[in-house]
Amino acid sequence: MLFAELKELEPGTSEHTRVRSALIEANLPLVRYAAARFRSRNEPMEDVVQVGTIGLINAIDRFDPDRGVQFPTFAMPTVVGEIKRYFRDNVRTVHVPRRLHELWVQVNSAAEDLTTAFGRSPTTAEIAERLRISEDEVLACIEAGRSYHATSLEAAQEGDGLPGLLDRLGYEDPALDGVEHRDLVRHLLVQLPEREQRILLLRYYSNLTQSQISAELGVSQMHVSRLLARSFARLRSANRIDS
Repeated sequence: MLFAELKELEPGTSEHTRVRSALIEANLPLVRYAAARFRSRNEPMEDVVQVGTIGLINAIDRFDPDRGVQFPTFAMPTVVGEIKRYFRDNVRTVHVPRRLHELWVQVNSAAEDLTTAFGRSPTTAEIAERLRISEDEVLACIEAGRSYHATSLEAAQEGDGLPGLLDRLGYEDPALDGVEHRDLVRHLLVQLPEREQRILLLRYYSNLTQSQISAELGVSQMHVSRLLARSFARLRSANRIDS
């Protein structure tokens, strides 16, 4: 059995690499099966399979055949978890070159594994050694990873004690609730005779008193009062009909 053979081999040797590669190749159908569950997502299936393969490799490295658990049962949660993490982090608010994105996925996975192993966050040098890449490449991946996270407009600004960005962008217009009522009033006003429309406008838009309106129109204040009462009666009646 390949897993039993792998366990006996020294990591880093050519024979260990050969057996490990054979296990990866033999279990790729498991990755494709897991990736197919995410076919509805708008990501190339090739990329999803590649990410799932990283989970497969991690599962192979951690699998202990002596525990009596079948490898597919052990590996599937790791493969699916890696793919889900990819979709969670793959926001792509800024375009990242394909190679750097692929390397970032490996750096992120290695950092999580080393954190579990060391009980602390690994250094850049430790991640670079794990992946056999330069520290500059690790730093470039970490910087690229930041472009995958968009700041929420509702998030509070860290350290400044101020409201979130959404609260700073604008405010709720107190007159907004009256928009519907104003439209209704306009609709009803046009149904009144022209003189009654003018009296209402003078009274409630120009804020003139009834005596000032009577002087403006050359009619008695009593007549203005009767016209206002009649206008209200017509508006209420028209509103009931429209409702």
